[in-house]
Amino acid sequence: MTGQRRSAPHARKRIVPSDYVNLMPFAIILLTALLDLTTPLDLQFDRLLSAAPALAACAWSVRGTLAIGLLSLVTNVGLAAAQGLLERPGHFFTVGAIAAVTLAAAVASGARQKRERTLADVRSVAETAQRVLLRPVPHRLGQVSIDTFYMAAAAEAQIGGDLYEAVRTAHGVRLLIGDVRGKGLHAVEAAAVMLGAFREAAHDEPDLPHLARRVETSMSRAAAQMPGGDVAERFVTAVFVEVPDDEPTVRLVNCGHPPPLLLHDGQVCELEPSAPSPPINLGMLVDDDYHVDVAPFTAGDQLILYTDGVTETRDSSGSFYPLTERVRPWIAAAPGELLDRLRQDLIVYSDGALHDDIAALAARRLPETAGR
Repeated sequence: MTGQRRSAPHARKRIVPSDYVNLMPFAIILLTALLDLTTPLDLQFDRLLSAAPALAACAWSVRGTLAIGLLSLVTNVGLAAAQGLLERPGHFFTVGAIAAVTLAAAVASGARQKRERTLADVRSVAETAQRVLLRPVPHRLGQVSIDTFYMAAAAEAQIGGDLYEAVRTAHGVRLLIGDVRGKGLHAVEAAAVMLGAFREAAHDEPDLPHLARRVETSMSRAAAQMPGGDVAERFVTAVFVEVPDDEPTVRLVNCGHPPPLLLHDGQVCELEPSAPSPPINLGMLVDDDYHVDVAPFTAGDQLILYTDGVTETRDSSGSFYPLTERVRPWIAAAPGELLDRLRQDLIVYSDGALHDDIAALAARRLPETAGR
């Protein structure tokens, strides 16, 4: 997919809890058999065999659960025969208990599989909606080379409201990255409105403050029509960027979003706003204006826009991901390579335990001769 990369957070094979759960029913059967054969007869460890099919329901299919239950029954009968206890009344009780637990476990396994299929279907629809929402961004717009990626936190995660876009206009290349508050369908709807408004207004508005106000108006109207909840809670943090064709600068309006990184002259710096601008859909509440910041952006310089899922990624000790420090060795990398390194580094840093969706966009200014 041109201009867009999507990846699951687990790039390497990892042992997950279900791997152990798959093997534990057999471990229970083996351990029970050993205990039953090496301890006095009155301890009756064979009753623990019913735990094997009960645990199998957590990870095995219905047939697998029934097979493990049958193995428990066969093991129980074998132990009783080896010890001459087939006629003991307690043996028949144990057989009945194992059979009853096996049947109940099979029903539970079937219900679990049904829920898993439903979850997979919902996730598939959510991923399709996300791909439609975040349409591919061209690798190049004018004198700007661009690459993006979106990474879901986990297979069970809800679809989020991370968004990005890049368009070529008469005013230069205009970029957007944003993060809708919350998740689920409301976030998707808000992201769709935000992107639609930006794609339309980016070509018409003369500067970034006018563009932000236009998007603010569209979002406010749409939020008022969305059912349920507080309209004021449906806001979007965002950064609007403009790279003019004829000036070695970049202009930014930061609406409550994490500051972009500028890779310039061998240095990495955060482009903190000189004055805060309100998040989209909160402009009318805070009665503030949108402030433009200007920074140098010459040939070879690179800009990294990202959502807070990047900087809020934690390692095993709970420390946040130090984005500026980690990016510094990749200054010379092209946008696509830089984002690939960033994605892999986030996975390693968090040991695959990402807790939020992540979107990022990298843009590099090309030399003028590259466009000829």
